[in-house]
Amino acid sequence: MEPVPPILIIIIFLAVGVGLFLAWQADKKRREELLLWATARGWNMRPGKRRSLHRDFDGLKVFQKGHSRSAKNVIEGDFEGHPVTLLDYKYVTGHGKNRTTHNRGMVILHCDFPTVPLFIRRENPLDRVGEFFGADDIDFESAEFSRKFFVKSPDRKWAFDVVHTRTMEYLLKAPSFTVEFGFGEIAVYKTGKFDPDGYDRALRMARRMHDLIPDFVVRQMKGEDRK
Repeated sequence: MEPVPPILIIIIFLAVGVGLFLAWQADKKRREELLLWATARGWNMRPGKRRSLHRDFDGLKVFQKGHSRSAKNVIEGDFEGHPVTLLDYKYVTGHGKNRTTHNRGMVILHCDFPTVPLFIRRENPLDRVGEFFGADDIDFESAEFSRKFFVKSPDRKWAFDVVHTRTMEYLLKAPSFTVEFGFGEIAVYKTGKFDPDGYDRALRMARRMHDLIPDFVVRQMKGEDRK
């Protein structure tokens, strides 16, 4: 094998350097845009990494995946009367050559009542393979919804109470974000990162999912029906 010409090595290093610089510049520009957007709403933003955030939301499965978990560009504020947390989340699966980094843009809306873990996202081909091997999700009366969405929860009654007809109609028309309920919050997220417009859409979706929870379910979760 002939040795690689020095000029080619220099070109490769320059290309990598330029790529890293452009990525850093784009990240810096986005961070500045987020800061302006958050400040205009009276929200606080902390650009630095936070490695313990997942411990605050241990009911969310997304925070239990992989290793080397961290969040950055964490924004905290109030959205239509609800505390919210917005963030860039990252975790890693595998090691060495099989190492993969996963990025998620996330919105978390804090509820004023307990919730039960519930996972809702659009189906993908792997889900159909899983069904073949018996890894079934929850099916609903709407054949269209059951065909298009993957839904999991340890409490099927909670899932049916929350994912009722109006919820299904909304989700069929909503952005293709993942929705996940924890122990007292609703998370809306996607692969990659949100820009300010994306955060706005995710916030509206989280709020709508909150408002679609029936009043009798909220009363039950607050324990008011036992009084």
